Amino acid sequence: MDIKQVSFPTSQYIQEEHKKVQVYLHHTAGNRYGERVFEHWASNPERVATCVTITGPGSDTIDGQIVQGFSSKFWGYHLGLKESTFQKFGLPYRSLDKTSIGIEICNWGQLTWREGKFFTYVNRELPADQVIELERPYRGFRFFHNYSDKQIESTRELLLLWEDRYGINLKYNPDIWDVTKRALMGENGVFTHNSVRYDKVDIYPHPKMIAMLQSLNS
Repeated sequence: MDIKQVSFPTSQYIQEEHKKVQVYLHHTAGNRYGERVFEHWASNPERVATCVTITGPGSDTIDGQIVQGFSSKFWGYHLGLKESTFQKFGLPYRSLDKTSIGIEICNWGQLTWREGKFFTYVNRELPADQVIELERPYRGFRFFHNYSDKQIESTRELLLLWEDRYGINLKYNPDIWDVTKRALMGENGVFTHNSVRYDKVDIYPHPKMIAMLQSLNS
């Protein structure tokens, strides 16, 4: 597994160790550069970060390269949890950031189509060969920036690593594409940002990503 270590200020994450029981899959809603994600996080004081990012394809990048800013045994704020979500399920608030690991896949996410072209939420045009159309709209969107095969493979490798290191349960559950009580309760497993947030679309249900997650059951 190719992991590139980058310098990341210790003030930008929390150097506390908690038992890891969950992994959350995110995408950045940004460009393909895994290293630049850490540079952006380092430029603000919120301590919002995941320990790794996964670079996207491009002529000036290594597609699927894992970039690491700090150890997975530590934590940063990556979920943006809302107490009202817990209340809806009759649950007390839990600081899931502490007991989870996040992966940020470099990807623009949802796209809009107009006049025969695809645009990101910041009105940047993407070429059609970087776009996937889902069979059914997901959270109001049908078109998304495609996750590359190498990004999906790097995600698989990280999940297997953390299964071995922390005992993360890799059994696939299709409820991860919406807010689920299992995630909010802190149940051991792999989830998406959508598993704890109604206002997110990361990650989206890419068929190849689903197939990869299902393959981990065997």
